[in-house]
Amino acid sequence: MFSTFYNESIRKLVIGFGSLFNDLNVRQFDSSGNVTRTTRVPLSYSPKEKYIARLNQGGSILEDETKLKAILPRMGFDITGINYDPTRTINKLKKMRKRDGLTTTSAFNEVPYNISFGLYSFTSSIDENLQIIEQILPFFSPEFIVSINMNTIHGKVDIPITLSNVNIQEEYEGNFFNRRFISTTFEFLAKSYVYGPISSSTTGIITAITGDFYQSLDDTFNDESAVVASFGVTGDLITGLSGPVYYPAQGRTH
Repeated sequence: MFSTFYNESIRKLVIGFGSLFNDLNVRQFDSSGNVTRTTRVPLSYSPKEKYIARLNQGGSILEDETKLKAILPRMGFDITGINYDPTRTINKLKKMRKRDGLTTTSAFNEVPYNISFGLYSFTSSIDENLQIIEQILPFFSPEFIVSINMNTIHGKVDIPITLSNVNIQEEYEGNFFNRRFISTTFEFLAKSYVYGPISSSTTGIITAITGDFYQSLDDTFNDESAVVASFGVTGDLITGLSGPVYYPAQGRTH
């Protein structure tokens, strides 16, 4: 029943989701309100707990045992859940087909799934944290639609991504050696689809057609006995789209 296939539908959704937040920047200002520095916020696929552990431990250890602190601000995201959506169920046995020249590609209908994402931002100041929040919230009211090229049949699929919750947390507990940072968690829900195996078939080319065409017997022969001698029929023989049609001589109508 099951076969090996991989349409990369979930992977493409992950790439499309991450590309939405790949160009965020935070700015620093002087006392006069002028911008002194603009920093691009790096983004990677990683769970929130990994970032918190690195920040609490002081970062990575170099060869000479010197610890390098993680540079803030940073952002990360990951998949938090995949659930079937019965409200968008369609006929699973119906096939979709796409023809390209002599090749016909077909696949069963897509299956709706809701994929949950968590987006996390880590900053050293509340001002940088609020800058990131304000660059995200205006585009989700409450959803943002992303168009993704899923496969050869589903060339452009619109995926609505909904922002459901925003939670800000400041990590300040501990001794004076612990690093203070502010984290924000964004919860998203993408109404996406997964797709079954895709099959393709090739049709041949019609190179020749053979057909016999006869005129009405009344127009060709005056003597019906000559028709019997020539064709062995006693009526009219004509051709149509579905093949020859024979009309008996007795009681025929034209």
